[in-house]
Amino acid sequence: MPPRAKPPIRFRERSDLLDFLLEISAVTSETLDLDELLTSVAQIVRRVVPYDLFAILLFNEKRKDLRIRYAVGHREDVIRNLAIPLGEGIVGNAAAKREPILVPDVESEERYLSTSDVVRSELSVPMIARNRLVGVIDVQSARIGAFKDYDRAMLGLIAGRVAAAIDNAQLYRRAERQYRTIRTLSRISQEFSSILDIDELLSKIAASVRGLINYDAFSILLVDAEQTALRHRFSIRYDQRVNIDNIPLGKGITGAAVTSREIVRVHDTGTDPRYIASHPGVRSEIAVPLVVQHRVVGVMDLESERIGYFTEDHSRTLSVLAPSVAIAVENARLYEEIGERERKMQQDLQAAFELQTILLPQEAPAIEGLDIAIGLRPARQISGDLYDFFPLAGSDVAIAFGDSSGKGAAAALYGAMVTGLMRTLVPRQKQPAALMKSLNDALVHRKVEGRYVTLLVVVWHPETQTFTVANAGGSAPMTCRGGEILSAQLEGVPLGLLPDREYEERVFQAQRGDLVVLYSDGVSDHLDGAGEEYGSARLAQILKKCCGLSTREIVDQIFADLDHFNTERFDDQTLIVMRVKD
Repeated sequence: MPPRAKPPIRFRERSDLLDFLLEISAVTSETLDLDELLTSVAQIVRRVVPYDLFAILLFNEKRKDLRIRYAVGHREDVIRNLAIPLGEGIVGNAAAKREPILVPDVESEERYLSTSDVVRSELSVPMIARNRLVGVIDVQSARIGAFKDYDRAMLGLIAGRVAAAIDNAQLYRRAERQYRTIRTLSRISQEFSSILDIDELLSKIAASVRGLINYDAFSILLVDAEQTALRHRFSIRYDQRVNIDNIPLGKGITGAAVTSREIVRVHDTGTDPRYIASHPGVRSEIAVPLVVQHRVVGVMDLESERIGYFTEDHSRTLSVLAPSVAIAVENARLYEEIGERERKMQQDLQAAFELQTILLPQEAPAIEGLDIAIGLRPARQISGDLYDFFPLAGSDVAIAFGDSSGKGAAAALYGAMVTGLMRTLVPRQKQPAALMKSLNDALVHRKVEGRYVTLLVVVWHPETQTFTVANAGGSAPMTCRGGEILSAQLEGVPLGLLPDREYEERVFQAQRGDLVVLYSDGVSDHLDGAGEEYGSARLAQILKKCCGLSTREIVDQIFADLDHFNTERFDDQTLIVMRVKD
C-alpha cells in the first residue's frame, strides 16, 4: 500500500475553490494524451481527497463494462483482469445510476466487490460527458469512514470537469488510430496495385490484413459464374496454407455476402444456420464482398476461434480496404488469364512455325543450271513472306516469291492460301503473266478485307538460260554481272486488290556466273534508329563487294549488314540468291 498522502486541502473561501477548479480545467486542457491526463487527474484528486487505493475505470460501450485504465495501489493482476458490468459492485452501481456512492464500511455493504483485504471504505463517482457515461473515479481507504460528504462533493466537482477532457482524449486517440489505419490502408492499397502475380498478391493481402485484424483463419474465394460457385483461391490458418472446398453461390456466410453485396458479420457461428464449417474450432466470422464496377468478383473471409471477436470497427476497416483488394485481385486474375492465353497463343504460334517450316522449303530443290541459297528471318515467330518452287514441263521451274500484307499469323495464313492456289493453278497456267491474272481473279473472288499479296514469278529455262519474269507489286530482281548491277523495271498491281487485271512479263537472258537476287521489302525498307531506310542502293553495294562468294555466303553477308544497320527487325526479311552455272 502506498504511503499516506499529505493532509487534504480544505477550501474555506469560495474564491479558493474557484481557483482550484480553474486549475483543474487548465491542467486537463493542456494535453490530449490519455495516459498523461489520467496521471494528472490522480495527482489532483490526491490533493483534496485522502485515499489509499485509486482507480479510473473507463466504460466500454460494446462490452457494457468498466475496466481499470489507471490505478494507484491496486495489484497488477486486478488492474489487468478486473471487468465490472454495469449495476455490479459499488463502481458498477455508481455508473448505472450515474450518481456518486459513498460507503463508510464496505463490510456492511452487499454490493462491495473485494479486490483487497485491507479496504474498509470506498467512494465511487461517475464521469459524464455529452450525456454519455465516460467512466468512474474510485477511491478506497483502509480506514472505516475515511470519506465524508465533503469528499464526495469535491470528487464530484473534479469528475464533472475531467470527464470532458477524458472524452476528448479518447476521441483524439480514436481519431489518431483511425488516421494511422487509413494511412496504413493507403500504403497497403499502393502495394497491392503493384503486384500482378495472384499468388504473391493474395499472400500479401493476408499478411497486410493480419497487421490490422488478428484473425485465426483467412480465405479469399472468387466467383465462378460458369460453375455458379465461390471457387477457393487462397486460405491460411495459423500461417499455414490450407485447402477448402468450393461453396455454391448463395450458400454459407460467404454466399450471403455475395448475395447481399454487404459485409456479413456473425457473432456466433454455432447459432447461425448459414454457417458452413471450413476450419475446425471457428466461433465467429466476417465475410466481405469484393466488388468491381458493381460486380461481385469474390469474397474476403476472416474467422476467429473467439465468440464475438469481430467488431464494428473491423467492419469499417475492411469496408475501406475491400475496394483496393477487389481491384488488385481482379487485375491479377485478368493478368493471369492473359498470361494463360499468351501461353496458349505461343503454343499455337510454335505449331504454326513448325508447319510453316514444312510449307516454306528451308533449302532449294536441285534445279538444273542454278545454285540457290535461301534466307528467311521473320519479324515475329512466323513470317508473312512466301516462296516456293514449282516444276514445269521439261526442266523448266517456276519460282514464286511474295509478301502478304501485314505480319504474323494472319499474314502467314493468307500467304499459305496463296501458295495453295498456286499449286492448283501452275499446272494449268505455265506463263507467269497468265498465272498472275488467274491468281488475282481467285483472290478477288475470295476477298479478305484489308488483305493482299505482292508476288514475283520467275520461270527458269535452263536449256536457253533465260528467265521469264512477271511482277505484281514486288521488288524487281537485282542481278550482279561481272561486278556490275543490272536492274529491270517491271511493275504490277498487288494480287487480291482489283478485279480484271492484266500483267506483263519480260524475258531476261542470263549469262554464266550471273548472280540473281530476289528480296522482300523487309530488306530494302529496313530502318535504322534515325528512321533511315536501308534501301536497294546499299543492297547493290553489298552485292558488288561479295558477288564472287557462294550463294550461302552472300545470304549471310546481306543479313550481317542488315544487323549492322539495325538489329531490330520491323518486317520479315527473305532472300533467294541464285547463281547461273555453266
